[in-house]
Amino acid sequence: MKVKIVIKYGGTSLSTAKQIKDIAGFVSDNSKKNDLVVVCSAIKGTTDRLIEISAQVNRGNRACAKQTVTQLIRTHRRLARQTITDLQNRNSLLDSLKDDFVELTELVDGIVLLGEITPRSKDYLLSFGERLSIKIVAHAIADRGTRSQSITGSDAGIVTDSNFGESKPLMDTTTLRVSKTIGKILAGGMIPVIGGFAGADQHGHITTFGRGGSDYTATIIGVCMQADEIWLMTDVDGLMTADPSIVKDAILLREVSYVEATEMALFGAKQIHPRTFEPLLTKKILMRVRSTSNTSNPGTLITPSPSTWEEKTIKCVSVRRHNGLVDIRSGNMVGARGTAAKIFSTLAKAGVNITMISQSPSESSISVVVNSTDLDGAINALETELLGGIIKRLEVTVDVAVVALIGSGMRGTVGIAAKVFGAVARHNINVAMIAQGSSELDLAFVVKDEDAESAVMALHEECELSSINQRFGV
Repeated sequence: MKVKIVIKYGGTSLSTAKQIKDIAGFVSDNSKKNDLVVVCSAIKGTTDRLIEISAQVNRGNRACAKQTVTQLIRTHRRLARQTITDLQNRNSLLDSLKDDFVELTELVDGIVLLGEITPRSKDYLLSFGERLSIKIVAHAIADRGTRSQSITGSDAGIVTDSNFGESKPLMDTTTLRVSKTIGKILAGGMIPVIGGFAGADQHGHITTFGRGGSDYTATIIGVCMQADEIWLMTDVDGLMTADPSIVKDAILLREVSYVEATEMALFGAKQIHPRTFEPLLTKKILMRVRSTSNTSNPGTLITPSPSTWEEKTIKCVSVRRHNGLVDIRSGNMVGARGTAAKIFSTLAKAGVNITMISQSPSESSISVVVNSTDLDGAINALETELLGGIIKRLEVTVDVAVVALIGSGMRGTVGIAAKVFGAVARHNINVAMIAQGSSELDLAFVVKDEDAESAVMALHEECELSSINQRFGV
């Protein structure tokens, strides 16, 4: 019996003609013994250029917007010619891409004419990255003699709410439509190549899941198809005990659980979108994070629950850079009901995402961490709405980093905090804020950005993470 696998490729795996040819070979070879569904991101740099077009339109720079479209078309046309060997197949691809190029050009012309871009039209614009990449990948697979069909997320049957830019799938409807559409393609002996990142709302308007949303698409498809495994193919071998650019002896993690992987994603593991596991929680599908280029390496296995040895393990130390820390102080907050709600609703109305929260036991201060790009908006909103009322003083620290130790091994273990902060103190690093959830899966703290790498290295050494696999015999 064939195993059903969803394979997702990120943009960094689709940068060159050679990479796409290698992917086509890998998919073609594996399709002989498995039922495969391929999900693709946009080609590296494409989504950034599409975002740039929307920014250029909003700035009134119409000539630059049109020039960026021309560059995108030229890049994809060149990549198509370099990737596809068979002349008839190549011409078929170029003809198909031409239709998308015309539609993209007309869309940008319309947006330029209006002089502004709405969330709905921006999602429509951003969806073109995947629309173009899946056609190139599908034709590359066909170039290897294996039948394939490219299909957008919306045409595959992914139905979402109308929250443009950060949509969520309506899973009951999506499951029915996707299983029928993709099942028919598989039954016809073809490999479906699906565009990640986007779907459509109930009115047929294109929606997107946010940056990195192709991972989310892969798990949605996996659940709908009742897949046996989902493989996230990326430019690294898998999830690591730390960022190898910071810690030279960081190693590959052989196994982590859903909840641990989610924490890693939230704290900066770029290989996984934070919402990736939402569709999987009730289905218990195995996932692997694997390397596109090093396919002999099985990568990191992500399981519904940790193995026995994993329950006693700290997995990794992560860091999220470029944040701002806002300390909100007032004696008026002590015992006052609804104070936190007013602060958080004020920031929410300003479009500010809070990534970390801590409140003093005296209730006289609340500290929040926000991304540096949101810092000015956060300060302006708080000063305008609340300063002089429930807030008496704001203290702002720019350029801070959130360092997090992650792993189920911290749950119920005595002395973890002492070990962590002892290691940090020995390197003369000041901790500005601390937070730990009731799940005890992570312990996070804030340091100056300049101290982040030293903190990560200190914790990696203190917890002996470079020998984690040897210690537990995996």
